[in-house]
Amino acid sequence: MAQVNMQQVKELRDRTQAGLNDCKAALTEADGDMDKAVEVILKKGLAKSAKRAGAVAAEGVVATRVAGDRKSGVIVEVNIQTDFAARNGDYLAFVDKVVEAAIGAKDGADLLTLPYPGGSGTVEDNRAALVGKLGENITVRRWQRVKLAGEGAVVSYVHMGGKIGVLLGAQADSAVTAAKSAEFLESAAMQVAAMAPPYLQASDVPQADKEAQARIFAAQLEEEGKIPAERRAQVIEGKVQKWVKEACLLDQPSVIEPKKTVDQLRAEAAKAAGGSLTLLPFVRFERGEGIELPQGPDFASEVAAMAKA
Repeated sequence: MAQVNMQQVKELRDRTQAGLNDCKAALTEADGDMDKAVEVILKKGLAKSAKRAGAVAAEGVVATRVAGDRKSGVIVEVNIQTDFAARNGDYLAFVDKVVEAAIGAKDGADLLTLPYPGGSGTVEDNRAALVGKLGENITVRRWQRVKLAGEGAVVSYVHMGGKIGVLLGAQADSAVTAAKSAEFLESAAMQVAAMAPPYLQASDVPQADKEAQARIFAAQLEEEGKIPAERRAQVIEGKVQKWVKEACLLDQPSVIEPKKTVDQLRAEAAKAAGGSLTLLPFVRFERGEGIELPQGPDFASEVAAMAKA
């Protein structure tokens, strides 16, 4: 029989939120095999995610799909409670169907109310059935579409198996220019995933955001006390301008060619293709962003309590 250590117990607890004694017993039963131990926890109904986290689903995947003509694409986030369940085949098949429903949906539609593609009932009916089968809450959290009015292309990029997804559109003077610029567009989508720029270009940055940053920089300078009061306004203005460049995709140094900005690479790609190319506002979803998870007892406290018992 394999020896079970506390590091294994902690990992299993993090993955299932089951109690420490239950995790230790499951690992012992599974002879130290982590995935089998997770199955033991789930089969015995010991996973406490729903009870301890209020059925909060923050794991799962972000999925994308681009139409065959590359004129439109959709991005969807479907959440589930644990990373183990996020690899379940039934769950992943459900995600595919949700994406399929999004493709045929009107902008802003509630996907849960739509007919389930290739099946019976609505998306919600099938979601509820899958929750009952897997024993974990599932939420179709959000979706969005990027669509072109004329020539160009929509590209997508999914990072780390669905942790981050990006949809990026570009308007072009012709289908030929769009096709020849494919490599640049894919690298730009990767840039959005890696650097998470809030804006496409400087003109998109709201004045309120600039003012908020200016207040932050002013407070920092006041705290440091190194810059004379009469010079602070000029320093703050410079800092805000630098922040705007860092926050805008087109002004960021490329992760592929750091000595050039994304906009410089866009211009080069357009010139090489013999046409014009304009990037459009993008969509970036990061799995679970903005979801507040309830905080339960920390691991050390639970170990101490178990030792006392």
